[in-house]
Amino acid sequence: MKSITYQPIGIIHTPFNEKSNTPIQPASAIGVEGKIEVFSEFADGLKDIDGFSHLIIVYHFHLSEGFNLEVKPFLDEETHGVFATRAPKRPNGIGISVVKLKKAEGSTLHIENVDVINETPLLDIKPYVPDFSINDDVKIGWLSKHKDKIPNMKADNRFG
Repeated sequence: MKSITYQPIGIIHTPFNEKSNTPIQPASAIGVEGKIEVFSEFADGLKDIDGFSHLIIVYHFHLSEGFNLEVKPFLDEETHGVFATRAPKRPNGIGISVVKLKKAEGSTLHIENVDVINETPLLDIKPYVPDFSINDDVKIGWLSKHKDKIPNMKADNRFG
């Protein structure tokens, strides 16, 4: 199979300059504000985005190198398959977060509940539409015994 190449469409700006102590999910970043700077050549793609309260942002884990197929995630002391986690060291370093859109101002999006390291390359933006997701009978596997820890979790150094 041939390789796939993506071009960033913008940069995510946040108060987090180091991996350590960065929130690990939007649920542990409540109230944290940031900005998305969409590059000018993609700015027309933001038309009508201000009608949405939340966005799915897709980004590149630009500070992660290498990967392991089994990892010890932030919320557990046991190893799990990387695809059963949201760990940043993955075969393809792609991350996703659902953030709150506070305001669209030209090619800048003001967001909240952001759990991303400063200057992370943005790959895509999609509107979050809860009616598009089927969420009946959701199971969260090994995370079910740790979900009370999520609001306070910050990254440590386990993923270098």
